[in-house]
Amino acid sequence: MNAIAPAMAELSAAERDRILAKTALFNPPPITTADGRRELVGLSREELVAELAALGEKPFRAKQLWHWIYHQGETDFAKMSSIAGPLRQRLAERFVVSRPEPATVQTSRDETRKFLFRFRDGQQVETVYIPDAAEDRGAVCISTQVGCTLSCRFCHTGTQKLVRNLGAAEIVGQFMAARDSYGEWPSPKDDKPRLLSTIVVMGMGEPLYNYENTAKALRIIMDGEGIGLSRRRITLSTSGVVPMMDRCGEELGVNLAVSLHAVTDELRNEIVPLNRKYPIAELLAACRRYPGASNARRITFEYVMLRGVNDSEAEARELVRLLKGLPAKVNLIPFNPWPGSPYQTSTYEQTARFAAILNEAGYSSPIRRPRGRDILAACGQLKTESERQGRGRAQPAA
Repeated sequence: MNAIAPAMAELSAAERDRILAKTALFNPPPITTADGRRELVGLSREELVAELAALGEKPFRAKQLWHWIYHQGETDFAKMSSIAGPLRQRLAERFVVSRPEPATVQTSRDETRKFLFRFRDGQQVETVYIPDAAEDRGAVCISTQVGCTLSCRFCHTGTQKLVRNLGAAEIVGQFMAARDSYGEWPSPKDDKPRLLSTIVVMGMGEPLYNYENTAKALRIIMDGEGIGLSRRRITLSTSGVVPMMDRCGEELGVNLAVSLHAVTDELRNEIVPLNRKYPIAELLAACRRYPGASNARRITFEYVMLRGVNDSEAEARELVRLLKGLPAKVNLIPFNPWPGSPYQTSTYEQTARFAAILNEAGYSSPIRRPRGRDILAACGQLKTESERQGRGRAQPAA
């Protein structure tokens, strides 16, 4: 066993490098405006210190600026009162602090709110705020790519080809723009719940195929002197990019959600094509390795209920067998139809029987209530028109 382990680690590192090299082909454009000013949102603390040092300023100025950007949510240098006037003027000449442009904002009958954000090159993604009225708070579902490369058959986003990755500024900017919409600045100094109290990285795209930008954005969000969300309030969802799951656990340690959706490789190969590269056994082994997984921080398995496809009681029992010994919960998601979708939603009665088998085995298995269906904001329904423009041909936003 010990002789094999180094080879496996080497293979995993090589695979991670291959993934990062391949996805770098879809990297975002530079974060500058048409007049050459640089965007400060999305820069790490170290990068911000370097920008201020280039102006002859000491590191504490970067700390002040970080506070204004990420704690106060301020975009106007003129209002950053703790910074001297001459420096504010120089900052305004060289930099901007901005947000993605909300091209459209829709609010569902159930108060779910969907934003269509447009970026500087004209590309667009959707972001969703899902309120929890019982808790007086909710989650922001953010995107990491324009389009997606995975082509999961039950997912509307999967019918849109990958256009490009989002940069760290565009990822963190979605949450900041949602806070603008709800007037939730400044950030709280403690862990007091807010309306926008959690983040789920499960919008458009596979976050682990844009790991560098996603990780940078999440580190900014988790910084205690800025937005200050703890890792326990952030959940990253993956379809199972196994080598990057290991790195995510080591470096970020956020909550993990896995889009499982099937209990056999034969079916998962069909509905989640990534399974052909990382089959169920490898995926579950990576889940067992995930740092911090415990009864207090269970791994969430997402399971969309497709009538007559993956919803039998035999499949529920097989799911119990697969998860044995793993701290886990299972979210049962009624399939959310979209135009042209090839599947039907499981009946409530069948979903309840499926859930009962899991619950009896000790796995919490809530049946998710669909949110935002009337505005195509529910799980698996997000899609934009960006693919029609093609890479490199999008027009700048007005």
